[in-house]
Amino acid sequence: MPWLATLDLRYTLDAQGRTISQEQHSGPMRVLQRLYPEGPALAQHVLLHPPGGLVAGDSLTLSVHLAAQSQALITTPGAARFYRSEGEPALQAVHLHLAEGAQLEWLPMETLAYPGCKGRNALTMHLAPGARLLGWDVLALGLPAAEQPFLHGDIHQHLQWPGVWLEHGQINAQDQALMHGPTGLAGHSTLGTLWLASGSPWTEAEREALLDAARSVLGQAPHSSLLCGATSPDPRLIVLRAVAHQVEPLMNALRAVRLAWRPMALGRAAVEPRVWRM
Repeated sequence: MPWLATLDLRYTLDAQGRTISQEQHSGPMRVLQRLYPEGPALAQHVLLHPPGGLVAGDSLTLSVHLAAQSQALITTPGAARFYRSEGEPALQAVHLHLAEGAQLEWLPMETLAYPGCKGRNALTMHLAPGARLLGWDVLALGLPAAEQPFLHGDIHQHLQWPGVWLEHGQINAQDQALMHGPTGLAGHSTLGTLWLASGSPWTEAEREALLDAARSVLGQAPHSSLLCGATSPDPRLIVLRAVAHQVEPLMNALRAVRLAWRPMALGRAAVEPRVWRM
């Protein structure tokens, strides 16, 4: 029997300015920790999926709703996994809804695509005016450290902000032009996307400052060895894309750019979630 899991998180701001949450779940997905290390306005939640991964027919759906002016940071204690599958594809779907003035940092650890997996990884976001969302998506193909390259299997990646941004791709391990060609992944096995979205457009000066900050970080060692770049395809969106041969250098680069962007876009100190230091 497939594992079916859903988790619905709703954040609101109480009369004292504290962001509080309510949750409803079905199946094996929970909030592991609720933390307020930066004060009561920002709720930091660590999500846990005890099975640790998805196989044929499994489905994991997360819905996050932030009421006006509420603030949340969501991360995970470890990588998500699409295991080898002989049956139906496994689905991981995330829906993010931010009301006016809400702020969310969506910072899960990487997703590992095991050789032979059939995965569908989708994220959709909706932002009201004044809302801000800083998020990332990191996908690692195969298990290079275990000498298990991604030689068979396929995974669909889908990132969408309806009407503003759409990135959709199918990664098939046997597509040699995609996996090894110079206009494809060129042999890289890790893909990362970091984005900063605003429900209201930034000024030209603000956009340029955010792009300059990202490019400055990426130009410094050791991040300068990565194949990466930052663009602004819409006045409401800044996107950084990167590929690498391993997860760690790519993730370190995304974390460094996040620290540069956080004070500029969210008005918060350049600090990392406490759970990452455990």
